[in-house]
Amino acid sequence: MGTLACALKEMGYSVTGSDKNIYPPMSDFLNKKGIRLFSGYDVNNLEHAPDLVIIGNAVTKDNVEAKAVLQKGLPYLSMPRAVNKFIAKDKKIILITGTHGKTTVSSIMAHILYTAGMDPSFMIGGILKDFNSSFRMGNGEYMVIEGDEYDTAFFDKGPKFMHYDPEITIMTGIEFDHADIFHDIDHIKNIFSDFIKKIEKTTHIIAFDHNDNLKQVLASSLAPVETYGKQGQWSFLNHTTKDSKTFFDVKGPGKALSIETNLQGRHNLYNTIACIAAANKIGISDPVICRSLKTFSGVKRRQEIRGIKNGITVMDDFAHHPTAVRETIKAVKPFYKNGRVIAVFEPRTNTSMRKFFQDTYPDSFLDADMVCICEPDTKKKIPEKEQFSTKKLVAAIERKGIEAYHFEKGDAVISFLVSELRPNDLVLIMSNGSFNNIHTKLIENI
Repeated sequence: MGTLACALKEMGYSVTGSDKNIYPPMSDFLNKKGIRLFSGYDVNNLEHAPDLVIIGNAVTKDNVEAKAVLQKGLPYLSMPRAVNKFIAKDKKIILITGTHGKTTVSSIMAHILYTAGMDPSFMIGGILKDFNSSFRMGNGEYMVIEGDEYDTAFFDKGPKFMHYDPEITIMTGIEFDHADIFHDIDHIKNIFSDFIKKIEKTTHIIAFDHNDNLKQVLASSLAPVETYGKQGQWSFLNHTTKDSKTFFDVKGPGKALSIETNLQGRHNLYNTIACIAAANKIGISDPVICRSLKTFSGVKRRQEIRGIKNGITVMDDFAHHPTAVRETIKAVKPFYKNGRVIAVFEPRTNTSMRKFFQDTYPDSFLDADMVCICEPDTKKKIPEKEQFSTKKLVAAIERKGIEAYHFEKGDAVISFLVSELRPNDLVLIMSNGSFNNIHTKLIENI
């Protein structure tokens, strides 16, 4: 919602917003854009009788402001409908979907279009370092949108991505996530299947080939499909790393490119290849593609180095799903051969707080030298028999021969690490929330 609010503000609309648990960097971002924020929900926040209320999917039907909107008869829209109405109208949409990598792929794609001089618009769930923004209002014909499978609003329980009609759709894979709204993996596959049926006559699909769930969804699709991955039509070889940079060659239909990028890890190679395939589809030249990937600075909270002090590096990452945790640790490991990779993890999502991945998470930490698991600072009402156990996770990691510790609070993690860290260590902090500002506190104390 913060991204949309900023975009509407830039278009000249008067914008205010209400939230009680907004992530601090986003609240700072909104304030800098001149958007007034109300702390907490209250009927009085609507006294100015807004012309339109945009209701996010975190707001329930019992929310006091949502109730007031309905009682007062104020016009309202969901976030995707507002994007279509105000921003994406008459644009050619490049939609990024899938369980993992959406923000990074969307950001790379937007940067390629911008470098190519195509003046793109974009709406992405992360802040791009090159733009210091999660949105852009361009005059070009293309718009990049991060397409979330999460539900739209309390009055529209369908996934957000169902609201868009993309010209190109990048699909990064399908795994189980969002246990608060999806029953199982088949439930998720069904909503992706519905999406494919909706767009198959108008879109070109670029799909990750190493994901069985996605292959099953696409098996009956009428849309043209290009694949990327190990055995895909687009693949990579000669992967090397040097001086915090990644080098690899890309092979595609009638194409061969040599790429240099600041991104790290196998998963980011795949993210990059997906964007190369899309850029090729719309006619962007190979030299421009190579130049854009070389200059792409990344996304905040995606392997973002928050500080280096006394030879110790503190890195922030959004990883929370077991696959993302595993790939993130694996990605950074080669760059810190002279020290230890210390993984600090806060399982705070609706899915990770449930025991669905209780037996899956331990293997995600196999490439770490030390693991610190912290109880989440936000509690959710989950039946006891469904709850995830952080203590069981620590015990399972220890049984695999990896040093692991359990903590009740983030401050306890900091106190422990201050006495344990040594030069050349990397502290990789993974959470989808603010983690009580642990990154800054740790840097201040080491």
